[in-house]
Amino acid sequence: METVQRLSTLPTLDSLGVTKAIVEATSPVEEVNKWFSAFADAIHTSNIASILDLFHDKGSWRDVVALTWSLRTLEGRKDIKRLLDARLEATGLTTFQLREEARKAPAHVAPLPDLVFIRFCFTFETLHGKGSGVCHLIPSSPHPEVSWKAHALLTHLDTLKFFPVQAGIFRSRTILTWEEKRKHELEFTSGDPEVLVIGAGQCGLQVAAHLKYMGVSTLVIEQNARVGDNWRTRYKSLFLHNSIYYNQTSYLRQSSEFPSTWPYFSPATKLGDWFEGYANFLDLNVWTSSRVVKTVWDDATKSWNVDIDRGGTSHRSKVKHVILAPGHGGSISRSPDLSGKNCYRGRVLHSSEYKAGSGYVGKKVVVVGACNSAHDIALDLCNHDVDVTIIQRSSTFVVSQQALAAGHGVTYNDDFPTELADLLGSALPWSTQKSITQRTVLRVAGTTDKALLEGLKRVGFQTNLGPEGAGLSALVYERGGGFYINTGASDKIIDGTIKLKSGCSVGHFTTHGLALDDGTELQADVVIFATGFGDLHDSVRLVCGEEVAQKVGPLWGLDDEGELRGVWKDSGHEGLWIVAGNLSRARIHSMHLALQIKARLEGLFRREELVF
Repeated sequence: METVQRLSTLPTLDSLGVTKAIVEATSPVEEVNKWFSAFADAIHTSNIASILDLFHDKGSWRDVVALTWSLRTLEGRKDIKRLLDARLEATGLTTFQLREEARKAPAHVAPLPDLVFIRFCFTFETLHGKGSGVCHLIPSSPHPEVSWKAHALLTHLDTLKFFPVQAGIFRSRTILTWEEKRKHELEFTSGDPEVLVIGAGQCGLQVAAHLKYMGVSTLVIEQNARVGDNWRTRYKSLFLHNSIYYNQTSYLRQSSEFPSTWPYFSPATKLGDWFEGYANFLDLNVWTSSRVVKTVWDDATKSWNVDIDRGGTSHRSKVKHVILAPGHGGSISRSPDLSGKNCYRGRVLHSSEYKAGSGYVGKKVVVVGACNSAHDIALDLCNHDVDVTIIQRSSTFVVSQQALAAGHGVTYNDDFPTELADLLGSALPWSTQKSITQRTVLRVAGTTDKALLEGLKRVGFQTNLGPEGAGLSALVYERGGGFYINTGASDKIIDGTIKLKSGCSVGHFTTHGLALDDGTELQADVVIFATGFGDLHDSVRLVCGEEVAQKVGPLWGLDDEGELRGVWKDSGHEGLWIVAGNLSRARIHSMHLALQIKARLEGLFRREELVF
């Protein structure tokens, strides 16, 4: 197993020179009242120097749409000052209020035994909206009379003041013929939509839901015949590797959204049905069997001219914003271009084409790749008594389903509100989250998953701890892959039921299989490439053309602030937005993007104001 390259600095008790006794003797309520009162006063008087003094030298301010109309993290007093100089006056922060409910009131929290914060939640208002905040305080010196300063502050916009979400107490009370109303909405008889969403997966549907109930006319188009077919048409054994609590969806998350009989790990086919129901329950305007033929950006009118093929019928629309929701990697399969394929007498396919192991009984199958899809497919083949071999070309981060569920289960469970879990999970900057995760990954590898990882090492399967030892989260944010959440395939690799060829690359096809770069040859009737998907830029080029794609910045991966690049925020091209990620990422960020678009449509800010 590859080991950690570097551990980042955390404000641990030892690094601060503070004893646990001093921390435990501190009253969270008293310290928070002092800090919060000083903070509110300094904001009210626009005293930037006083605001900065309330932060630790290496403190951070993470803003989610409230000040920056984007997702930004500013670390260190110098960069926080840049934020305040640029956006404090324009934002009009006011009406600060501490929260006193359970889990939101001031309290000691300890993510690690030697890492202790005083955490509290609050609400605030801006000129245009209302928001929620979370702050983590740390002691500023080792003395008993120490003052506490902010290690991390989060400001999060929840809603726009003058455009409340049409849900709950603001839900529609109009008495009309519902069917007639829906027909007009779906056909856009009153005019073109303001926003076009391309792709009706978890990202496209949830951002469309938020836009609809913010009063934004939105059309979703989906190339498949039914909403949810992007899940139904995958391999039959596919299911989510994390729990239902982690995968709730917007507007259906206030209580346990899934029936109490719903499987803890959602099968793909049921999930497809769920999203089809989701679109119907929320009255989303979705055209299925539809695709974009052409898009042209009109810089004079700041709008897109879009030609759509709807089941063979042509439609032309003029929209202000286009949202691409193509699936991670653009759902464009990627396979190595190997010589000798024309001579190979067997079958070659990508993992996206695989359906079920029942079709391969009696065959010898080689799966190229060693991450989630490769393992899932190999396990399915194994369960059908198919002779299957995995080729592992590079090391893989492996974590057990049990360890992952235990980590998520702290805040994602029956008793913890999902909305609060999402807020608290966003409250620390990535630099701090990564440092905590580095230690957690090491602990899990040495305890919960020790036998699993040692078993894999014994048979030659190469594992790692993720980028800089930060495990699954780092791989998701930086690559969108490179890991396996063990649901049984690792056990089959360890006992030899799934065969393994590791530490080599595929050279070329032979008549009867694959030649490897170590000089060996693997016989195979079928070769399945579980080698992932392309770049999100591929989808931009496909839909918008090369000229637009050139203006779009990097997509996915983390920027210098520890935020995802180019997705769920300004892509680099006006009026074009890219969304991607799993169900939890879609739930968390769909509202953020809808708020940005609604604010842009209402003229609440200009793009050039946000550059600092």
